[in-house]
Amino acid sequence: MRDAQDKTSEARGRVRLRSLSAVLALGLLVALPSSPAAAFEIFGFKLFESDEPTAIEIADPLSYTVTLDVEGPDPNGELKADLEAASQLVRAAEDPVPGSIGLIQRANSDFEQLVAALYENGRYAGEVRILLNGQPLADLAPDADLKSAEPVPVRILVMPGKAFRFGNIVIRDSAGETYVSSVQGLSTGELARSTVILDAERTLVRELERGGHPFAEVAGRDIVADHARGILDVALMLEPGPVAPFGETAVDGAESVNSAFIARMTGVPEGEQYTPESLAAAEKRLRALDVFSSVTVRGADSLSPDGTVPVQVTVSERKHRFLGIGATYSSTDGGGMEAYWGHRNLFGRAEKLRIEGSVGSLGATTEAKDMTWRGAVLFEKPGVLGPASKFTSRLEIAQENPDAFRRFSVEGAVGITYELTETQTVSAGIDVEYARLTDSFNVDRETITVALPLEYVRDTRDNELNPTTGTRLALLLEPAHEINAGATFVKLRAEASAYRALDDQKRFVVAGRVAAGSIYGADLAAIPANRRFYAGGGGSVRGYGYQDIGPVNAAGIPTGGRSVLETSAELRIGITETIGIVPFVDAGLVSASEDFSGSEFKLGAGLGLRYRTPFGPLRIDVAVPLNKGPLDPDYGIYAGIGQAF
Repeated sequence: MRDAQDKTSEARGRVRLRSLSAVLALGLLVALPSSPAAAFEIFGFKLFESDEPTAIEIADPLSYTVTLDVEGPDPNGELKADLEAASQLVRAAEDPVPGSIGLIQRANSDFEQLVAALYENGRYAGEVRILLNGQPLADLAPDADLKSAEPVPVRILVMPGKAFRFGNIVIRDSAGETYVSSVQGLSTGELARSTVILDAERTLVRELERGGHPFAEVAGRDIVADHARGILDVALMLEPGPVAPFGETAVDGAESVNSAFIARMTGVPEGEQYTPESLAAAEKRLRALDVFSSVTVRGADSLSPDGTVPVQVTVSERKHRFLGIGATYSSTDGGGMEAYWGHRNLFGRAEKLRIEGSVGSLGATTEAKDMTWRGAVLFEKPGVLGPASKFTSRLEIAQENPDAFRRFSVEGAVGITYELTETQTVSAGIDVEYARLTDSFNVDRETITVALPLEYVRDTRDNELNPTTGTRLALLLEPAHEINAGATFVKLRAEASAYRALDDQKRFVVAGRVAAGSIYGADLAAIPANRRFYAGGGGSVRGYGYQDIGPVNAAGIPTGGRSVLETSAELRIGITETIGIVPFVDAGLVSASEDFSGSEFKLGAGLGLRYRTPFGPLRIDVAVPLNKGPLDPDYGIYAGIGQAF
C-alpha cells in the first residue's frame, strides 16, 4: 500500500499533465446507408460527394437590372421592404433568366405578388406598373425580343394609395349564429391587412374543428371596399358541418410493421369525438416509434355510413437494421473505440434491440484492470400498457477507472415509461447492480444495490439537440438499498433548463440550467462510490477536471458527496447560418453532507464554437477555472455533439 505522500504526488502529476495538454474528443459514427450515398459536408469539407453537377444549366441566359420605386410617404421604408421581399425580380436580380420569355414570365408573376403585398399592407387602391426596357409589361407581346438591351433595365413603379381600415365585421354561420374572431387586428378601425382576414378564417375553422366539427369551412366571404372613405367591410359565412366521432382506423404502406399494432398506437379509439389535436398527437406518437421515414394521419374527407369519421394512416417504413462505429482520443486518457448494432422492429411491433460496446484508455495504460470498457444490451417495447406507454430494459457490464474510484459492475434494469401529455412523462423501474469497488476511502468491497428510480419529466423544448425556446424539468426520486453493508438511502435530484430567443431569427438565444441533488439516509462512506454525487467536466462545470469538484481525501483524490448544486448560463450567438459562438459561465459545488454545507462554489467561464449539422451542432468549448485550486487544471477543452445542455 502506497502512503499518502506518494498518492498526493501522483494526483498532482495528473493535474500538471492536464494543465499542459488539452482534452480533445473526436467521434465518428457510421451507419449503414438505406439509400444511395449523398454528399456530406462538415466544416466545409464534402464527403461522398457525387460527380453529378449541382448547378442548373440555363438556356439562352439573359441578365437584367432592376429598380423599385414607391410613390408617396413610406415611414421607415417598411412598405418598400415588404414589396422587395415579395418581388422575385428583386430577390433574384443576380440570377440570369432563360431568355426574353423567362424575363416576361418572371415579371408577370411579380405583378401578382406585388399586388398581394399591397393587400397585405391594407392598400386596396394601389397600382403596380412594371417596365421592361422602358416598355409597359402589358404592352409587350409574349414573344418579344429584349436580348438587344442586355442587361435589360427593369423598373417597378408602385403607387400604393391610401391605407384602408376595417369597417363592419360580421361573422355568422348557416344557422344564423354569430361569432367573434379572436385574431388580433380583425376589429373596426384596425389596418385592414388581407393576412388578418385569412388568419381569422383559419382560426375560426380550427375552433370549430376542436368542437368536434371535422368538415368545418368558410362557405362564403363578402368583402366590400369603400374607396372614398378607405373602409373595408368584411362578412364571413361559416359552415360548421356535423359533430362526429372517430370511426375505424385504416393503415396504408405498412410492410413488416404490424398494421393492427400501428392502428392501436395511434391512440384514436372509435367513438371518441373528433379533434385535430388527436390526429396530430397520433402522428407524433407514430413518428416516435422510429420505424417510419414518413407518417401522415388524417380524417377522411366524408362521413362513413354510420356517421363517424374514418382515420387514414399512411406510413413509409425505414430500414430497420443499423450499425455504427466510433473512435475517441484524449491526450490524458488515451484512445477509445465503440460500436453498436441495432434493430428497430425486432418482432414486427416496433420493438428495439441495441447491442453496444466500447473500450477506452488505449495507449494510456497497459494494465487490463486500469482500462475502461463497457458492453450493454438494450431492449424497448412500446405500447405495453396502451399507446402512451413503453417498456425498457438494460443489461450492462462495465469497468471504469476515474480519479474518484475503480469499478467493475454488472447491472440490470427494467422500467415503464408513460406519456401523461404531449410534454409530460413519468417513468418507474427497478435497477439491480453488482459491483466490485475501490473508492477514495481505500476500501475494497463488493456491493449489491437495488434501486427503484421514479422520474417525472416535463419538456417543452422546440429541439432536443439545439433548443431555442421552451423549458425542461426533470425530477428524480430513487430509493436504494445496498444489501451487503445494509445501507439504505434515498437519492433526490432536480434539474431545470430554460431557453429563450431574443430575436425573431433566433440568432441570439439565452440558455440557463440549474441542478441540485441530495442523498439521505446513509453516511458518505456507506454509499457506493458510483452512486455519490460528483461535479466538474464538460457536462457539468467546464474548466475543471472530470468529477474533480468537491471534497477530497488526504491524497487529493475526490471522494464524491451527498449533495450537489450546479448552474450554467450561456448566450448562443449565430454568426452565420452554420457557425455560432457561445460565451458561458458555469458554477457548482459538491458537499459531503446532505445540506450543501462545508463546500465552496467552483466557477468556470469560457467560449464555445458551434457548427450546425443535420444531426445537431458540433460543440467545442474552451474554459478556465475562475477560482482555481492547487489541484485544478489551468484550462479545459471539451468536444461533443449537441449543446452543453
